[in-house]
Parts: sequence; structure tokens; C-alpha cells
Amino acid sequence: MDAFGQLLDSLDGMLGGAVWFPYVLLGVGLFFTIYLKFPQIRYFKHACKVVTGKFDKKGTEGDTTHFQALATALSGTVGTGNIGGVALAISIGGPAALFWMWMTAFFGMTTKFVEVTLSHKYREKTQDGTMAGGPMYYMDKRLNMKWLAILFAVATVISSFGTGSLPQINNIAQGMEATFGFAPMATGAVLSILLALVILGGIKRIAAITSRVVPIMAVIYIVGALGVIFYNVENIGPSFASIFVDAFTGSAAAGGFLGASFAYAFNRGVNRGLFSNEAGQGSAPIAHASAKADEPVSEGMVSILEPFIDTIIICTLTGLVILSSGVWNEKFETHFERSSMSIIKGDYSETNEAQRQELYNYLNGNESKVELFNGNINVVNGEPTSNGFTVLHSRSIGEDIRFGLTEKHKYTGIVEVKNGMPTDDSISLIGKSLVHSAELTTKAFTRGFFGDSGQYIVSIGLLLFAFSTAIAWSYYGDRAMIYLLGNRSVMPYRVFYVAAFFWASFADTTLVWKLAAVAIVVMTLPNLFGIMLLRKEMKQSVDDYWVKFKKDNEQ
Repeated sequence: MDAFGQLLDSLDGMLGGAVWFPYVLLGVGLFFTIYLKFPQIRYFKHACKVVTGKFDKKGTEGDTTHFQALATALSGTVGTGNIGGVALAISIGGPAALFWMWMTAFFGMTTKFVEVTLSHKYREKTQDGTMAGGPMYYMDKRLNMKWLAILFAVATVISSFGTGSLPQINNIAQGMEATFGFAPMATGAVLSILLALVILGGIKRIAAITSRVVPIMAVIYIVGALGVIFYNVENIGPSFASIFVDAFTGSAAAGGFLGASFAYAFNRGVNRGLFSNEAGQGSAPIAHASAKADEPVSEGMVSILEPFIDTIIICTLTGLVILSSGVWNEKFETHFERSSMSIIKGDYSETNEAQRQELYNYLNGNESKVELFNGNINVVNGEPTSNGFTVLHSRSIGEDIRFGLTEKHKYTGIVEVKNGMPTDDSISLIGKSLVHSAELTTKAFTRGFFGDSGQYIVSIGLLLFAFSTAIAWSYYGDRAMIYLLGNRSVMPYRVFYVAAFFWASFADTTLVWKLAAVAIVVMTLPNLFGIMLLRKEMKQSVDDYWVKFKKDNEQ
């Protein structure tokens, strides 16, 4: 698994973690924002009217209403990215990462408007009478690039696991274990059964459920978040200041946080923003293709609301909860994940400024004297008796380190370490360090008016958010399978999807996030390439829409 994690790191470094990727993603959004004259601002009010059904016409082909399509797409985007993803971005890139999540959302509103419009325009009716659409259809039917369509469809299937199935249940299981003590495997088993029951009903059952669940889960989460933010009202101003002040310089060291360069804050903020709202990824167009609309641009209008709700509202609330509560740079007792940990040579202290700077350089990829530890560590009853090493975990120095075969079984013997990692992966490390993902958000929600009960809001929100995301992504995957192999491939895909959902409930959290990061980019790049090729058609479609709209409303 360590080798697989290193492979994913390498792929992420060449794709989503590469210097060029955030510029490509934001660049496409910026281009269309200027090219279409800021549609995310000019058409926002109109989009709200469209989603209410004000302009609906009877007899229009499709499987869902505008609102149901929006709810399904939102259920696919509002998930662990809003709870665990924001926390992960801040834990890696500091407060500045939230600024770049906002930028991704703002320009992503236009990107989503474009991709949804084009995908809806070239949708098809399948053998069972339902609609199927998505970027693969405009790539095939309009661009005559079947190879690109196949690449996108394959990437969609992979991403349905990397985005929809694996990280969602992983975060649910983690939250349920931390809050209620439920075994991850038990949580995975129960929810896998429920998932199977829902997705077998197809898009109409999925839309019916998500259109009810999404509003409920949003209200619960927003109320809980405001309970923390207003409890720490004196920290709201400093929290906003830290987001903007460090946006173009990177986040300085604070508390246990060893600091993040601009590159880390920018890259992780954009990357997590994409994971959260999926603007440019090409997933939401698959859901919107099912909507009852004879004007593709009108459905594109509806999709403008998604990044706004998902990132500008919900992710901002999560970020303010984490920052205003102060937990983002505090150390907590936690189980060290191997994929977030390294053992380095020497005794380092965060109170020593020179040593802290060396660790900053090391963690941010700059030239550093830090070396990975190689050698043996003597351990007696869980306590290390030898010196000369320091454990790094989640961009912080680990404290009060104990070694164990399980959390209760303390280890005695010699721990062999090669290249900064124990060679025996059955030996776990427990101690105090910064935490990330859903665990960090859970800690933050206990620092408000609801006290320790706040953790239940996170667990319930995480359960509803993540489970609905898994439902929506199963639909994205089966539409891609229909394009690739026909209707008969859908059932085998769904069975495998549910099985993977169960497996991920007890998999390594960070490893799952790494897989998701790679899968997202593999899906995004072909879509961004495709919509850029159709930029002129998109602009003409918008112009034609307004001419027809004004004509219809004059009659």
C-alpha cells in the first residue's frame, strides 16, 4: 500500500499537484467569464427563476425537473469536499487555501454554465427511454472525437469511484467511529445495502430522494456552523484577514502548523475547490442532461447556482468554523496515518526558529537539510527509549509518541525504519499532532453553542452529504458505462460500485483522497479541452437563447 500511495503521489504531482493544472482550470473559467461577459453575475437572478419552474413548458422531454436536476447535481458535489475537503485544504495550505477555493468557485460558475449547456444540447434517449448526456456526447456527436469521448467516459467511471464512492464512505465511517464508536466495517455494510436499494431504482428514484435530502442536510449543517461562528464572533474578523492577507504569500507558521508556501495554498485550494464543486470536471452535466428542458442554455443557467451554493456558501461556513474555533493549528491525540507521516533524522523542535524554518523548507519542497530516518528505534511498552528522530504528521511535529500493534496493545521491541517509515506496517503510531479532513471539522464543531453535541451535527451532515454524493455518482458512472458498453453493462457496474463502497469504509483515509485527486484531473482535462473547442458555438447558443426568450415573453 505504501508503494501504491507513492505511485498516486507521483501521478498527482504530474497532474492535479503540478504547477500548471490550477492555471489551466482557473484560466478556462476566467476565459469564459470574460468571453461571455460575466454570466455568473448577469444571469444569476434569471437562474433562480428558471430553477423554480417559472418558465417550464408542458410536454418537454426529460426525466427530472430543473430543481431535481439541480438537487441531484448538488448531491454529487455537496459531500465530503465540503466537510473533509475544506479541512484538508486548510491543514495543508493554511487559511489562504480558502481564498483559492473561492476563486475556483467564482470562475467555476461560468465553466459549469458552459459544460452543462453543451452537454444538454447533445444528449440522447437510451434504449430504456431515459435521457443520457454528458461531455462524451458532445465530444462524439459535435467534435467527431470519439477517442476523446471514450477517454472521458472511462475517466468518469474511474472518477465515480475516486470521487463518488471511495472518499465518501471513508469519511462517513471515520466520522461515525469517532462520534458513536461504530466499527467502520459495520457502517460500510449497512450503507452499502441502502446504496444498492437506491441506485437500482435509476434516475427517477435518485432524483426523488436527493431533492428531499439536499435541502434538509443543508439546513442542519448551516445551523450547526453558525452556532460555532457566532460563539467565536470575536475571531471572525481575524479569520477573514488570515484568508486574504496570506492569499498571495502563503500561510505563515502558527501554533503547531509549520507553515505553507503560496504554491501549496494555491494548488491545494484550487484542487480542493474542484473536488468540492466539480466545475469543469464534467460530472454535473450528466445529471442536468436528464432535466426537462427544450432550451439547453436554460439548464446551463440552473447550473450556475451549484458552485455558489456548494463552495461560496457551504465551504465558506466550514472554513470559518475551522478558523474561528482555532482548532486548525492545535494538536490533538490521534492515530497517525502512514500516508501523512514521515520519520526524519534528528531531534527537531517547533520552538527553535532555525529548525522550524528547515522543516518549512522540507514540507514545501524547498532546499532543506532534513533527511529521512533510517535505523532502529527501541520501544518498551509503547514508549520509544532511543533518540535521534522526529515524527512529522499532518504538517506538524508529533508529540508524546507511542508505538502499538493496536491502540490498546502497546508494542515492545525494535522498530526498523527505512526511508522514514516503519518497515512493519502493522505497527501503528499514536500521539499528538494536527489533524485533518473530517476529524478536524468535527473538533471545530465542538467549539460552539452546541458544545460536544456539535460533533453529532458533523456526523449527521457527513452521513447525508456523503451518502447522497455516492448516490449521484453511481448515476454518472452508469451513464458513462451505457456510452461505452451499452445498457447491459450497467448492472455489473452497479454491483462493483457497491462492493468498492463497502471496501473503502475501512481503507486508509489519505490514500483514498490521493486516489480521488488523480481521478478528478483525469476526468477534467478532456472536458476543458472540449469546451474550449466549442467556445464560439457556446456564445452563439447564449445569444440565440436570449433572442428566443425575449420573443416568447413579448407574446
